[in-house]
Amino acid sequence: MNDFFLPLLTIILTLFLLMVCGYVCRKKNIINNSSSKGLSQLIISVGQPMMIISALAKAEYNEANVTTAWQVVVISTIMHALMALMAFLVCKLLKKNPDQNKIFEFSLVFANAGFIGFPILDAIFGDGIGSFMGAFYVISFHLFLWTWGIMILARQRDDIKLTPKKIFLNYGTVPCAIGIVIFLLKGLIQVPADSALMPVLNACASFFAYLGNLCTPISVLVTGALLATISLPKMFTSAKLYLHSAIKLIGFPVVICLFAKLAFSLILSAFPGALSAQTVEIYILLATAMAGVPSAATITMLAELYDIEPGYASQSVGMTSILSTATLPLVMLFAQWVVGW
Repeated sequence: MNDFFLPLLTIILTLFLLMVCGYVCRKKNIINNSSSKGLSQLIISVGQPMMIISALAKAEYNEANVTTAWQVVVISTIMHALMALMAFLVCKLLKKNPDQNKIFEFSLVFANAGFIGFPILDAIFGDGIGSFMGAFYVISFHLFLWTWGIMILARQRDDIKLTPKKIFLNYGTVPCAIGIVIFLLKGLIQVPADSALMPVLNACASFFAYLGNLCTPISVLVTGALLATISLPKMFTSAKLYLHSAIKLIGFPVVICLFAKLAFSLILSAFPGALSAQTVEIYILLATAMAGVPSAATITMLAELYDIEPGYASQSVGMTSILSTATLPLVMLFAQWVVGW
């Protein structure tokens, strides 16, 4: 993994160019309001679920992968709990602007773990390996999003309700459950390579993969198109947005990286040999990368749905998306340095 920097830089520059393309498409009216909303809905209801299912379905079932799966879920759960606490404390220090503070806090906790996180992890760990871990990472992401995330937005609002349906039945948790079932079935049912079922299974795998591959390009294009609808001078002159971006893109991943290093050091001190040095390195880089990607685009849709500062939400996503192209490679170099301590 010592040579991950160039693949990471390549994917970061690719995402930036896609964002620029989306910006130009919006300015040329190739992407308009209706098509932007349609593409967003396509990604949320079709692309994202298929991306998660595909990542889990194509993974080889073995003891090592099962161990990696539950360990990544635990890491993700601890990360989101820690980021939720840090964001809550940070927002206690902000000036009183309840709606903007909700967006500020929400977008600190929830990162673009799927659309941008998956290709970033694949660039670091290799195609398929990164997205496999990412698929288990987003299990905790979605549980926190539809519980703590909705609780953040529901403050001082009687019309925003947290329901069991929102928690357990959404476009993230359902495909995670389907993908896990497929993954586990592969360990129970062995289909011979010459079986008549194999073409059908391969077709299903390709179906999931093709639709899942829509996620990254379309979501980044839509983000770029979103930037064309807001005032860039206003965005780039907002001290609060720079503060948010600094905390989100530098502060949080640095804290998470150092916390992970300390936590794994304590675990290995108490249980020598519990984890290999390579596994610890992988998990520290995983945690840092997922903490360092830009704010989740989901906040813009929820902000618009509940009428909670949708313009500020768009600016938060836009600013972190742009600045992450510079900060993420630097943060990952820092993580690699920390791993070598």
